[in-house]
Amino acid sequence: MDSVPQQLRFKAMAQSGQVWIDGKFVDKAEASISVFDHGLLYGDGVFEGIRAYSGRILKLRSHLQRLFESAHSIYLNIGYSIDEVEGIVRSAVTHNKIGDGYIRLIVTRGVGPLGVNPLQCPKASLIVITDSLAVYPAAHYEQGISLATASTLQKHPMSLNPRVKSLNYLPNMMAKLESIRAGADEAVLLNSLGFVTECVGENLFIVNRIDGKDVITTPPVEAVILLGVRRGIVMHMAPDLAYEVREANLTRHDLFAADEIFLTGTGAEIVPVNKYDGHDVSGGKPGSVTRKLMEAYRGMLKSAPED
Repeated sequence: MDSVPQQLRFKAMAQSGQVWIDGKFVDKAEASISVFDHGLLYGDGVFEGIRAYSGRILKLRSHLQRLFESAHSIYLNIGYSIDEVEGIVRSAVTHNKIGDGYIRLIVTRGVGPLGVNPLQCPKASLIVITDSLAVYPAAHYEQGISLATASTLQKHPMSLNPRVKSLNYLPNMMAKLESIRAGADEAVLLNSLGFVTECVGENLFIVNRIDGKDVITTPPVEAVILLGVRRGIVMHMAPDLAYEVREANLTRHDLFAADEIFLTGTGAEIVPVNKYDGHDVSGGKPGSVTRKLMEAYRGMLKSAPED
């Protein structure tokens, strides 16, 4: 049901590839924000990445709840109710005739004078981008990707908790650059205690054969991670495939010793790992558990409810 308030509805003829910005659709080439927007000046804002499959928006409500939690954590008033934002996102998907696509939902602090004072920004800005996205080439899902440990650490929770999906992604960008320089596809970030947290934009899982059973382990929230929506899907789906799922602190040694490693994320979905810090994983190819999870995930997309 379209819950966008009447005054927010776009009544002109739909044009493909437009961006919703503060109540109206504009062409991509003309989509812009003020240079005085604190999202640009200071990375002051939050965002969500969301997927649509065959026109259905997967886990939209879960993403919106996380968006509002992130905004609340940084004292950011979005200016709309969660139902209104849901309606806006659905309107953008319909307007741009999105079947299979990616949705980037952004909330900035809004326009204000120079100076680090969020209270000087009278109104937040809401942006909805719909587009295609391919985090990794198709071949990587068949062959796997390589990981390298970054020297850049995960954000300390006493500074900015990684559960806040903020616009300040500089540590992630620095880690990504490190992995590229190391000749790897993706970076692994450690926390200040040396435990594995996550990758640049994905959660991380390992698989081990323990007492005749395939056990899947992922870092807990205490390790300082973003509670990924795809992470939750996999943790819910795995027991139905007779896999045990655990949350436990992981070290680099655990990754070296793992039988399999895979990543999950809205953009990446489920992607296998074939190498970690120069060590082959699963014989340098995707493991059987990872492949079964990928197959089950694709099957789920054909019939799963939106949330």
